[in-house]
Amino acid sequence: MIKDFLDEYYRYRIISEKAMRQVPEDQLNKVLGVDNNSIATIVRHISGNLLSRFTDFLTSDGEKPWRDRDSEFEGKEFNRQQLEEMWARSWNLLESELSKLSDEHLDQRVLIRGHEWTVHEALCRSLAHVSYHVGQLVLVARILKEGEWDWISIPKGYSSEYNQHPTLEKKP
Repeated sequence: MIKDFLDEYYRYRIISEKAMRQVPEDQLNKVLGVDNNSIATIVRHISGNLLSRFTDFLTSDGEKPWRDRDSEFEGKEFNRQQLEEMWARSWNLLESELSKLSDEHLDQRVLIRGHEWTVHEALCRSLAHVSYHVGQLVLVARILKEGEWDWISIPKGYSSEYNQHPTLEKKP
């Protein structure tokens, strides 16, 4: 089951990276409306969350005292390289920590903000959180994309053709 979580996280990482690559660098910090988030903000938030949750995953509270969640939403601007570095650091930590686990760990208890969760519950919660924000990131990327969008999933009008040769369902 841990492998299933790793595969699903990987799928969301790749979706995000494919979307972000399509956005010009000068648009990564663009906010589309009042109280909305830029791609850079979403990247900072997901990265901060993953770093906090998966640093010492089994042995310390997933909300680390050093994390300043509110600062992840401040209007500070980042360039593509900075975003890619924070993104890679957080995802690499997640993948490293999960690769140390086995299915026997799934019933073990971990803390998040002082509340106990099984490892399985914590991973479900985290994956849902990541997928929620990846959807936001992809939507913002599609809006900001200049020119034709390179489809990440099945292009409109190509479902029947895709169903004959499905490739997105393959595990990494």
